Amino acid sequence: MGFHTYPVDRADALEDPSRYRYCSREELLEMLEPAADGVVADLGSGTGFYADDVAPFVDTLYAVDVQSAMHDRYREKGVPDAVEFVTAEVSSLPVDDGQLDGAYSTMTHHEYAPQTTDDAERAPAAETDGALAELARVVRPGGRLVTVDWSADGESAAGPPLEERFDLATATARLESVGFDIEFARERPETFAVVATR
Repeated sequence: MGFHTYPVDRADALEDPSRYRYCSREELLEMLEPAADGVVADLGSGTGFYADDVAPFVDTLYAVDVQSAMHDRYREKGVPDAVEFVTAEVSSLPVDDGQLDGAYSTMTHHEYAPQTTDDAERAPAAETDGALAELARVVRPGGRLVTVDWSADGESAAGPPLEERFDLATATARLESVGFDIEFARERPETFAVVATR
């Protein structure tokens, strides 16, 4: 996703329960407001740490990851019945317009919507805007997009380098630019959380 992905050889770290200090199961479910007949996507699902938390509350959960090896790691630990694997970039999701009741990303927004820059190592502006525009396409009107990610204003050594992160104002402005309304936006010590609706 984006200009880098989480290393598969470090996938075990994605199962560390200390991740809940940045976004708890209850916080994610409260922001997402899943419905029993709902269809949602976990953007950058990795080994399914948060997908396991959300799957019992929806009919279908698309575990989206660009690395099929992450899906393999998820299969090894066991997968809830509601989960369907999607190997794709967020900028090119194989789902119909308005098919999703919701989508969420936990610590992966910076991977699929990297900073716009002239740096050849990073994605061009058209690609970065493409991922967010794609989310606007696939989330139905009234549907929710929940984003929890490392903040550019954070000071922790945990997470990606600061130059790969967004600040809250930039993240919300970019979501608004593709047609999302911001319902909730909060800066926290190391992360930010945003709930946006179509």
